[in-house]
Amino acid sequence: MFDIAFHGEGAAAQIKDIAERQGIPPRFLEQIFQDLRRAGLVSSKRGPRGGYQLSRPAREISVGEIVRAVEGPLSLCAGDEVDGAEAGDPTSVGVTESMFRDLSARLSACFDEVKLEDLADQAQRQGVRRGHAGGYVYVI
Repeated sequence: MFDIAFHGEGAAAQIKDIAERQGIPPRFLEQIFQDLRRAGLVSSKRGPRGGYQLSRPAREISVGEIVRAVEGPLSLCAGDEVDGAEAGDPTSVGVTESMFRDLSARLSACFDEVKLEDLADQAQRQGVRRGHAGGYVYVI
């Protein structure tokens, strides 16, 4: 998603180009893009100028949305119930689970605050060249 936002400039990006720039096997990348497409974060276009593009502007897509689309819910705990501990359970397991639920919500909020556009801006500040395989420019 970052690659499309940074290098795509509104055009559809092909898997082979993204794979080369990011050092990710194309078959693995294709699987990831299927999840992203199902989540409505990217759209695909067939043909010689086809590929994937963002479904919304980069300033509207959060890192949290991307992570949840690929990995599922952001959670530091096993769920609402672990070994009989429910919300409000006064035992140490209940207290610990409550703390992890709170931390999970905070983590999710942090990921949701960061937008793809923020990552593209950071890459620009760090000297990543657009459209360049390998990405970083090292200055000594």
